[in-house]
Amino acid sequence: MLKKILRGLFTIIGLILGYLVGRSAADSDYFSKIIYLGDSPIKKILFLIVITILFGIIMFLISPWINSVIMKVMDYIEKSLQKLSATEILFGVVGALIGLLVSVVFLDLLSKIPIVGAILAVLVAILMAALGANIAIRKREEVMSLISNINISSRKLQGNKEKKNKNEHKGYPKVLDTSVIIDGRIFDICQTGFVEGPLVIPNFVLAELRHIADSSDGLKRTRGRRGLDILNKIQKELNIDVITYEKDFPDIEEVDSKLLKLSQVLDGKVVTNDYNLNKVAEFQGVPVLNINELANAVKPVVLPGEEMKVQIIKDGKESGQGIAYLDDGTMIVIEGGKKSIGETKDVVVTSVLQTAAGRMIFARQKGDI
Repeated sequence: MLKKILRGLFTIIGLILGYLVGRSAADSDYFSKIIYLGDSPIKKILFLIVITILFGIIMFLISPWINSVIMKVMDYIEKSLQKLSATEILFGVVGALIGLLVSVVFLDLLSKIPIVGAILAVLVAILMAALGANIAIRKREEVMSLISNINISSRKLQGNKEKKNKNEHKGYPKVLDTSVIIDGRIFDICQTGFVEGPLVIPNFVLAELRHIADSSDGLKRTRGRRGLDILNKIQKELNIDVITYEKDFPDIEEVDSKLLKLSQVLDGKVVTNDYNLNKVAEFQGVPVLNINELANAVKPVVLPGEEMKVQIIKDGKESGQGIAYLDDGTMIVIEGGKKSIGETKDVVVTSVLQTAAGRMIFARQKGDI
């Protein structure tokens, strides 16, 4: 249907073009003498009809070739646009328009150059448009982060006007990695209200979670689904901003490196419990919030001489030792506690050992010398 419409359109264009050419030739004394029209109006009308029909027939005959060229160009443009996201297309169009506006400064000067001036003006306009589109697409991440920061700042200002004494500072964006989402403790931390600023969930982290949730390994599949459930709970149950960052960094392969790059772009902090990611982030100067460090920091402080009541549940590594645990998982090694396994006893703290793995408490049963 489109080909038929285009063929008819080109035929009409040919008829119009033939009429204009024939009229110009008939009105010209030079061409009138060459084709022997003279002053006869009948000859001029016949000539005009013949030229009009001739151009119409020519355009009708060559229209299939023009149609094929147009269709190929349209297919190429369509395939190229399918590879780009809607945001990239939008940025490309805006960048091309800006490039054209900049080229206007040079067009007047170039158009005054004899013979090649018009051609140079067209080439410069095309070059500036392409350059503007290319720069806009390449810098879209920085522009989007700038817009995001401006939006966050405007929301802060608006919140300050509405509530002078509340939400004066919403904090830096917190970029969540896969491990901390699967861990799940981030939900409890956010629920307490200690976390300020929006939580940022990158699309590449969501893709990794979906991949883990679809794994053939049962344990991985359970962990992935748990992570997705935690994200749903954060969005539905918590009164905190959750931002899904759609853009990727195709030049970077590793997810951890993408997280660090995103944190730098957003001027935010990475939330993780991955020891290796923590060390790499420190090396690159990226702020990190480590859930494991937070958990160790908030464990209750006990001092030698304090008393507590615990249940001894198993024997220790050394002879006669018993093992108990606090509610937060801190292990208590009780001298002479093996004989009281299964019983609840009052113990006295003798020493506290802080290790990289956590805190360990040594104690003895109250009344023992």
